[in-house]
Amino acid sequence: MKLLRPVPDTPGAQLELPLAESSAAAAESPKDAALLAPPGETLSPEILAWPPAQPNARALHVGERTLHYTLKRSSRRTIGFTVDDRGLSITAPRWVTLADVEAAILEKQRWIFNKLGEWRHREARRVLPTVQWREGASLPFLGKPITLQLESPAGALLFDADTRVLHLALPTHADEQQIKDRVQGWLQHQARRLLVERLEIYADKLGVRHTGFALTSAATRWGSCTADGKIRLNWRLMHFPLSMIDYVAAHELAHLKEMNHGPRFWETVESIFPEFRDARAQLRAHPPELLPTF
Repeated sequence: MKLLRPVPDTPGAQLELPLAESSAAAAESPKDAALLAPPGETLSPEILAWPPAQPNARALHVGERTLHYTLKRSSRRTIGFTVDDRGLSITAPRWVTLADVEAAILEKQRWIFNKLGEWRHREARRVLPTVQWREGASLPFLGKPITLQLESPAGALLFDADTRVLHLALPTHADEQQIKDRVQGWLQHQARRLLVERLEIYADKLGVRHTGFALTSAATRWGSCTADGKIRLNWRLMHFPLSMIDYVAAHELAHLKEMNHGPRFWETVESIFPEFRDARAQLRAHPPELLPTF
């Protein structure tokens, strides 16, 4: 089944265009309309030329600008568009003419431009937050910053919820790797406790039971649910507010009833987590590369 991801579609946004689809119908489809750039936001000309040319590169003039893309031929029956860190890639049947490919590009230009813009902005935000793993360092925990302190008055790892200080019980000469490992271990311990608790709450609301639970460190997915009911959740969710964690828990549990992302699936999510739209939007705005690095 499709896994929940921290970005709108897949790590590379994809779109297929059936060759029998009419231009007029496609241009007016709700799917395309939802993919338009936000009101008031325009794409700069350099977006169309990003990134540098790849093998099998081609170019097409779109209005006054030039759109660069790569074209690959295959035995597929549809024209496929993929936008990722390499720019626009197109896969087309071997028998489709170049003129047909270019016509398809023009037909889907709004979707293409929107996705190119998303990746451009994503790249611009890719500068990772740097945590200096030392006394006084700060990082997010359940949506709010906590401060690291090496020594502990109790002589053991301790989190003071009132002062939001995590006492690591490490010597003052501890190196960065020791501090990082201690913090990651604590976060994962908290995740095992809290994520199981949130799953139980929403499983009761939905009247379902999952067959297993495990933490994951996936780079591009917040959670997953298998057909036999096993759920995996990303421990990095512990950086986020509880509402975002609850959304992921409700999302994966809903797959126990609807193993898809169709209308009935989202109705199921809404039945146990009515505010899911806001939480989903917040999660999409926080891809893993914007979190502290471990």
